Amino acid sequence: MRRFVRFAFVLVLLLLAAPYVLTLVYAGGHPVSTLMLWRWATGAPVTRQWMDLKDMAPVLPRTVIASEDARFCSHRGVDWDAVREVLADAEDGDVGRGGSTITQQVAKNLFLWAGRSYVRKGLEFPLALWIDLVLSKQRILELYLNIAEWGPSGQFGANAGASYAFGRSAAALSAREAALLAAMLPNPHVRSARKPGPGLRRLAGTYMARARSVDLAACRRASRDS
Repeated sequence: MRRFVRFAFVLVLLLLAAPYVLTLVYAGGHPVSTLMLWRWATGAPVTRQWMDLKDMAPVLPRTVIASEDARFCSHRGVDWDAVREVLADAEDGDVGRGGSTITQQVAKNLFLWAGRSYVRKGLEFPLALWIDLVLSKQRILELYLNIAEWGPSGQFGANAGASYAFGRSAAALSAREAALLAAMLPNPHVRSARKPGPGLRRLAGTYMARARSVDLAACRRASRDS
């Protein structure tokens, strides 16, 4: 029994340590998400064509930052101001608002699972801090744009999402198209950039306006200063 307990303890430690080691490996290459792996394992379709950040239409990462994580270039993986706002909303009975940063979503997509739980959040927070410490902001954003789910039937990555919605690559997106993709991103199974409704179009317009104030150079400076 003692031998089994020791084995189980070591196994748990290895499982907990693996994402921290893999993060170093993921400074390069084209990693896949846990959801992509699950879909492959169950025979579900997966479409993903990796595209480097420098090859994407610049308006796309700017718009995604504006819609998903406005303080991405300044926080260190976790936006503690947003966390405090979410906790305050929860005390007031509003549990629908999320506070995950792009870095936290990278941690979840690469190493964890979907759905809300305190266990997942407890694993996600330190992972996000580690990812921000060892990877540049540009790499984190590149990973997110290539592993997020962008379509209703296994389209992963902005390039597959752009191809599905508009029949073009992520390099050729207009500001309006980038905003529609960003507005759809939280739930591509319900929202459609391909056939946007009035609500999605209004939201896209808001993100287009916000994206004009996003300075990607600030992310590059943040990476150099860290």
